[in-house]
Amino acid sequence: MSHMSHIPMSHTASNVFHKKSQTESLSSSLLEGGSVDVCIVGAGPVGAALACRLGRAGVRVALIDKAALLPMEDPACDGRAYAIAAGPKNFLEEAGVWDYIPSPSCPIEDILVTDGRLGKPASSLFLQFMREDANQPFGWMVEARALRIALNAALAATPSVHVLAPAEAHLTRREEGVEVSLKEGGNFRAQLVVAADGRRSRLRAEAGIPLTRLPYGQTAIVCNIAHELPHNNSALEHFLPAGPFAQLPLCGTEEHPFMSAIVWSDKDGYAERFAALPDALFIQQLEKRMGNERLGRVTFVGRRWTYPLSAQYAHSYTATRMLLVGDAAHGIHPIAGQGLNLGYRDIIHLSPLLIEAHAQGQDLGTPALLACYQAQCRPANMLMFIATDVLDRLFSNNNPVLRLARDLGIAGVHRIPALRKAFVKHAMGL
Repeated sequence: MSHMSHIPMSHTASNVFHKKSQTESLSSSLLEGGSVDVCIVGAGPVGAALACRLGRAGVRVALIDKAALLPMEDPACDGRAYAIAAGPKNFLEEAGVWDYIPSPSCPIEDILVTDGRLGKPASSLFLQFMREDANQPFGWMVEARALRIALNAALAATPSVHVLAPAEAHLTRREEGVEVSLKEGGNFRAQLVVAADGRRSRLRAEAGIPLTRLPYGQTAIVCNIAHELPHNNSALEHFLPAGPFAQLPLCGTEEHPFMSAIVWSDKDGYAERFAALPDALFIQQLEKRMGNERLGRVTFVGRRWTYPLSAQYAHSYTATRMLLVGDAAHGIHPIAGQGLNLGYRDIIHLSPLLIEAHAQGQDLGTPALLACYQAQCRPANMLMFIATDVLDRLFSNNNPVLRLARDLGIAGVHRIPALRKAFVKHAMGL
């Protein structure tokens, strides 16, 4: 949910990033038979953040991506905004990334969870998470483009990270180590490969790791809106029979003082048709789902994106001298805004394992280290996978019996502060 006016072009990472040109990154000492400790394939938000964190600890990292990184700063590349939870935010600070974010990040201090039907008032039974449940913001809204700019700048400022992009690598993984050969020429060795190459991970497929996919028959519409009344740093998750509807607070601009990001999930086919409507009709449909009494008159800002929704999980997070992180390992429904945070939890667990082993002069690709990583991450990730899947299936229907049960359930959680706080602590990754 990125809007160009949010981020002045003078603040992009290009001023920093060009200083570490591809020629410098492809240093001859590395590509003429040199070595690194860790080779990360995939320079998305998870892979790049891991590279920065390891690099700051003195671990030698090669970060490979088939796409050039600077064009990813273009506002047309990604329309999303991320709700970065407290634990991942702390990690991004440790990795030296957070301070480079060029535009203000909006704190989420209140979350209202409601259930309803299209065009009807929300149920009087609701769940509200308030700031006192956490004693700090639940998360911070960061536009995808702003995070990309920060990652690029942090990579450029971390000397022990070699950025190889655009580049394609062929990996030969053996018990004794990994050989990395670049299609563009050059090769080097690594102790460990981290597959951060997304939902369609080539490395996962090449390793023969089985994958289970669950389609939802839903597509998310992602856009920004401006509104008449302030959001007071409050988010809304409104459950509807066709899919959940979320309003997430953004920092405003001079032109639009009050802004929010929208993630509107609807049935496949319908979502694409709604996204293609003229602005006035689109806003009408949007207000039917949100109710405009909270935010006043709504106007549409920027453009709209659509993203098909599905869930998936890898049956293992490890193979010989390789492990999976982020979307390569798991993909969940965005119903609780936990997708990217789950990827950051992977590297929050992984980083200290690798940094400690490196400090002690140990091999970073041993079966014991990989098994430790999987044991720390996969069971908790599978619980989150199941929870988001059950939530979507429970709420994305119009069954009156299920409606009563879920409304009583969310109202029950609302009335038990200890339970609310437990939910919040887990979602914040603390």
